[in-house]
Amino acid sequence: MLNMVSKPENSVSFGNINKIAIPAIIAGIAEPLISLTDIAIIGNVEENSIEALAAAGIVGSFLSAIIWIVAQTKTAISATVSQHLGANRLHAVKTLIPQTILFNFLFSLVIYATTAIFAEAIFSAYNADGLILQYSESYYKIRALGYPLTLVTFAIFGVFRGLQNTFWAMKCSLTGAVVNIVLDYILVYGIDGLVPAMHLEGAAYASLAAQATMLIMALWFYFRKTPFHLKLSLKINPQMKPLLLMAANLFIRTAALNFAIYLANAYATDYGKNYIAAQSILMNIWLFFSFFIDGYANAGNAIGGKLLGARDYKNLWELSKKISKYAVLIALILMGICFALYDQIGLLFNKEASVLALFSSVFWIVLIMQPVNAIAFMFDGIFKGLGEAKYLRNVLLVSTFLGFTPALLLADHFGLKLYAIWIAFFVWMLIRSSALVIYFRRKYLHKEV
Repeated sequence: MLNMVSKPENSVSFGNINKIAIPAIIAGIAEPLISLTDIAIIGNVEENSIEALAAAGIVGSFLSAIIWIVAQTKTAISATVSQHLGANRLHAVKTLIPQTILFNFLFSLVIYATTAIFAEAIFSAYNADGLILQYSESYYKIRALGYPLTLVTFAIFGVFRGLQNTFWAMKCSLTGAVVNIVLDYILVYGIDGLVPAMHLEGAAYASLAAQATMLIMALWFYFRKTPFHLKLSLKINPQMKPLLLMAANLFIRTAALNFAIYLANAYATDYGKNYIAAQSILMNIWLFFSFFIDGYANAGNAIGGKLLGARDYKNLWELSKKISKYAVLIALILMGICFALYDQIGLLFNKEASVLALFSSVFWIVLIMQPVNAIAFMFDGIFKGLGEAKYLRNVLLVSTFLGFTPALLLADHFGLKLYAIWIAFFVWMLIRSSALVIYFRRKYLHKEV
């Protein structure tokens, strides 16, 4: 059983931060690893590989957008549990957890029903047509069946993180990634005489099996390792309203975030199928880096909420400095590895010379922005743990509509195409990181107990 109470003064030690961050990194990269595996395998099929790769990229972006938006209860649960853990009041949220999990499940059914019906219209809005649109629609209708599995799993992962434990989520995510990779090869390419080659739909079924595996494992850890249950109380927990309010602000924030990603993919699709294929690779690598670095943001979320509950502002400031330093170091290491293997990385995902030329011409921008991303993600995590959802919402609205969008429109006007997209993303991240650092210093640097 998890030790529910630890001394706040030890919370920001190197060991305690990495005890949460390293499993969170491994768990975090398992999710984009599933998408990267799909991209790599689909991009190397013999039949219509560019169209299949483009469809997988478009659908992957939309799925990520939906899941990120509607799964904000995960962050809200984590912040609520960690703050009550720091205040030694876990008993106050015991009925809240099953109520929130049920909310996630019912909400996921609504999301599936509405998006599956309008799948063709949704992907037409990404400028997909012809075979790309056909592939996108069939792929999505299978992948979307996993919404209930994913959102319930994420809610449970939020409980784990609030309890300062990311190891259980790591085990679930790694197992799911292995299941996905194995089934990807089997179902996409087939096995002669045993399993027919299912092309893009095979990748969708592999992802669905991975999601089911993660949910089953998450439930096992939830019942065996946490003090919570799934018994529903008819009386709504008093914390439900602030939790949903926090989730709603994060919902708006994430909607703004995904508007930027949607706009990027819509423009890339409009440039041509080679551009959206290259953009699919670039975006999935960017997301992989984001989830990798986000492990330390998860540590900031969990530990920051606990320190706030204990009103330990001195260690909260120390926490921000330490995890920022670790995250930037990770970003620099990733940059170095990718610059050393610059040409080989593109070949993992596609062999088309036109796609690889576009990828290589822009990849360097994705790499040099990683330290800036690291700072933004670190303070994102800390602010979520502190319950600062309203400020996070406002930062994303400003950076998206007054930073990313004007930068994209201006650069596109000068015909920069993929350069325009990634210059806009760089501007976006610069605004996000600077706004969070400035506000945190002003509010928490000299705060007394």
